[in-house]
Amino acid sequence: MEMETQYYTLIEKQDFYEIIENKYGELAIFIDAREGAPKEPVLEFDGKKTALLKRDAHLAVRLDGINEETVAPLAESEFVLIVELKGKMVERTYGVPVDNVEEIVFEGKSTRADELVKAKSKDELLQQFGAVKVWSCGEK
Repeated sequence: MEMETQYYTLIEKQDFYEIIENKYGELAIFIDAREGAPKEPVLEFDGKKTALLKRDAHLAVRLDGINEETVAPLAESEFVLIVELKGKMVERTYGVPVDNVEEIVFEGKSTRADELVKAKSKDELLQQFGAVKVWSCGEK
């Protein structure tokens, strides 16, 4: 049996997340914190409703139900800021390049995910980022 080289092995679905835009048109995506630091993360976006944050070689986070108002800003972004939250506290923030793809290929096993800056509250970070728009996405 030959080894299959694939980018990640586990896909977690992020049920609820927010996409924030500041006055400079920069986007930040707020998701639940995952274990460990990301390694060469990239955000794949299909230009419609789904994005896949390839966080490292083992874990990808699936973002479904992207708000239609964020489709154009996201597709036009070269980079987005990922903000990982533990409750209301910011666990880590990091920039990821946006890769616009025709179609996202989900390799690996899917599960549901019901699970830069240290010790800052989400509200403080929103203020610092200069949020002017907040979009709630995903399925409630």
